[in-house]
Amino acid sequence: MLKLLGALSRGQRAYVFLGIDLALIPVALLFTYAVQALPTSPLQTLQASLPVLPYLLLIAAALSKWLGLPNIQLKAYERFAIGLTALYATGLAVALAGLSWIAELGLPAGTHVIFGLCYFLFVVAVRMALLQVVTAIYRRAEPRRRVLIYGAGTTGTQLAQALSAHDSIDPVAFVDDNTSLQGMLLAGLPVHPPARIAELVRSRQIARVVLAMPSLSQPKQAQIARRLQKMGLEVQVLPSFAQLIGEEALIDKLTPVAPQNFLGRKSADSALKEASRSYAGRTVLVSGAGGSIGSELCRQLLSCQPARLVLYELSELALYTVHQELEQLTEGMGIEIVPVLGSVTDPRQVRKVLADHGVQVVLHAAAYKHVPLVEANPLPGLANNVFGTRTLAREAAQAGVERFILISSDKAVRPTNVMGASKRLAELVVQDLATRHGGNTVFTMVRFGNVLGSSGSVVPLFQDQVSRGGPVTVTDVRVKRFFMTISEAVQLVLKAGAGAQGGEVFVLDMGKPVPILQLARQVIESAGYSVRDSANPEGDIEIEIIGLRPGEKLEEELTLNGGLVGTRYPKIFCAHEEHLSEIEVAGVLRGLRQALASGDETAARAVIARWVEGYGAQEAGRKRL
Repeated sequence: MLKLLGALSRGQRAYVFLGIDLALIPVALLFTYAVQALPTSPLQTLQASLPVLPYLLLIAAALSKWLGLPNIQLKAYERFAIGLTALYATGLAVALAGLSWIAELGLPAGTHVIFGLCYFLFVVAVRMALLQVVTAIYRRAEPRRRVLIYGAGTTGTQLAQALSAHDSIDPVAFVDDNTSLQGMLLAGLPVHPPARIAELVRSRQIARVVLAMPSLSQPKQAQIARRLQKMGLEVQVLPSFAQLIGEEALIDKLTPVAPQNFLGRKSADSALKEASRSYAGRTVLVSGAGGSIGSELCRQLLSCQPARLVLYELSELALYTVHQELEQLTEGMGIEIVPVLGSVTDPRQVRKVLADHGVQVVLHAAAYKHVPLVEANPLPGLANNVFGTRTLAREAAQAGVERFILISSDKAVRPTNVMGASKRLAELVVQDLATRHGGNTVFTMVRFGNVLGSSGSVVPLFQDQVSRGGPVTVTDVRVKRFFMTISEAVQLVLKAGAGAQGGEVFVLDMGKPVPILQLARQVIESAGYSVRDSANPEGDIEIEIIGLRPGEKLEEELTLNGGLVGTRYPKIFCAHEEHLSEIEVAGVLRGLRQALASGDETAARAVIARWVEGYGAQEAGRKRL
């Protein structure tokens, strides 16, 4: 049957509908005569009407073609088509009255009115019946996707009505949290509570759920969608009519707030001014140029008008991205941009790059910085952060580089994790070289806290969790961190590097540490949502406490001894700290090198625990546990 229906052309289907409509005319006449109090029987009256029937059929065929009724598809047979059918039936009733008067059939005037009404009802009923039959045939012949509609409001019921005649989608039921709707029948479908979803999925073989609740907040929609996806269901979200016509945004109702807005203090951004002289006209190499700090260093260095900017980066994608951006920014400025793909742990490549390009200033930002990743992979972290720094710094000294600036971290102060310890060892390496090569190369380092908006930092993480409906994860309610903007961090590096005399550890006054729990609330509220907790159980986003990660501290420090000396730059201080001797540094590097060669993580941690202040206490605590 399906093949037969599919083989019919549009014209052939129109003739079928026309034939059905014409065949209904004698049926309607017979029914009309049957319900009328006429002197003769219905069949006798119909027999008496046979002389006018051919003319009535011709008029019906012409009128039907003129109105276009045979060309209307079954699934499109709605109010407009029904109106045309009423007009068609009225025309036939008038034609019957005229033909009866000409043929002198003697039928009462009311007979023609009843015929028009009966014929109209017969045509509409047959069309509806045909639609059900054809739909049933298609449903049996082709597999249909059974859909559960989550939300029995106006949007949900409109969706159910629209899908009822769909060729491949079969809406089977509603689910709604509103208890007053549960148990009712809407648009021909039952309304169930959400608790029955799993049962409905099994019993009704449901494959897809459509969320028809556009007024519900995005986080709550995301939470429902995630719960349904865990059940193996395909989830789709239906936008509101206002969203479809462009009066309301389809995705986010608010633009994510810039990370620097969560700083909690006035930004210390200021122009480089005289500090730019240390970089003007020089060849500057930035290691880790594709990272958050490295790329911002490159951008701000452009205002210093260096002669050449060497981008040293291990990631091909990151190098390509920053190179493309800087090429556009330097168009017409006369600054040469040199992309170099490689690792700072490769001494031959580092030596060649420094010599070939005549590098005069090195800004060393290349490092593995994510605490949990380095904690899980301590040997690669130590190799890159410690030996990479030593290789680049030593080759810079031998090449006669004017300045070498190390980008360090507050996590280097009494670290409880391998990443922080590796940065502290990198500082010790640079301090050692500063004492031995102070006459030719100025070695210095800049230590600062968390950078808002950098890759992997907490604010973008929180914003991503909010966009997915939460929860926002905080390790501990007591955790506090120092924060600064990327722009602040880079200005600190460039200013401190310009004013360095050798061996200093520069620190920025970053104000008071910010509680991470408070920051999480700010991110949620800035996105236009509320925090869901015991005080507000109907809130949008929940904050989940997940516990401290391995190697994580409750609070970070900026100096080992707390002593800070002011510099000529406001909010930039200098920390004079004890460092290891040349022999001790050599011993540290020898122990680490042996641990790396043998792949012995325990030996590497033992070296760190011996030479890095603060790390040994953590190791002892770990062993006791």
